[in-house]
Amino acid sequence: MQYLILSDIHANWEALAAVLEQVAGRYDRVLCCGDLVGYCADPNAVVEWVIKNVSAVVRGNHDKAAADIVDLDWFNPSARMATFWTRKNLTAESLDYLRGMPKGPLPVEHFQLVHGSPLDEDEYITGLSEAWQIFDYLDKDLTFFGHSHIQGGFYRGWGRVDRIRKTDPKSDSFVLKLSDGVTYYLNPGSVGQPRDGDARAAYVLYEPEERVVTFARCPYDYSRTQVKIREAGLPDILADRLASGR
Repeated sequence: MQYLILSDIHANWEALAAVLEQVAGRYDRVLCCGDLVGYCADPNAVVEWVIKNVSAVVRGNHDKAAADIVDLDWFNPSARMATFWTRKNLTAESLDYLRGMPKGPLPVEHFQLVHGSPLDEDEYITGLSEAWQIFDYLDKDLTFFGHSHIQGGFYRGWGRVDRIRKTDPKSDSFVLKLSDGVTYYLNPGSVGQPRDGDARAAYVLYEPEERVVTFARCPYDYSRTQVKIREAGLPDILADRLASGR
């Protein structure tokens, strides 16, 4: 069994399509750590694909916002505008799916999925100080999370908590071999809106039998996504940031 693990697709169909083309034939099941929609202009295409192809998914904050089940007061103006646009353009089927998405943590065999953290699905885990606090609350030795849009993650073992790096900008991937007695909190990165300085779409392949996690990046034609964002009347910053991965 090999898992393709995605997160933070954010209605970016071009990025998702490029990832699927790159990994074709290399996975058995698809999992997702949330945020199918928001920011970009293809929410229905993404949700429809998830309905047909993803076997386990947890909701993200933008999924809740688009489904009108969360307060938008803490969203920045661009995110709020994108949420209102998404609500207006969702099909009934897409809206029903978003409303029914489960809250993490969601167990999948011997590991689990969350969006932000096991304590708060909307919490950003970006640094070691935050990571230290969550390890005592993890029910599994391996958890995949999203929300930060930063590929990599953290581990606790050998008497310390430390960071796991993202894929080097000069490489397509790197392999992490999981060790016994170590707890891992891993982020596949964002498919649709990376924020780690690498504009390429991010994802993970996980092979449980080999205990190997491959962090990978995939180039895509973000200029097409930018055109769609602008034609939809969404804020320019949502298009501009795709080029820099910020």
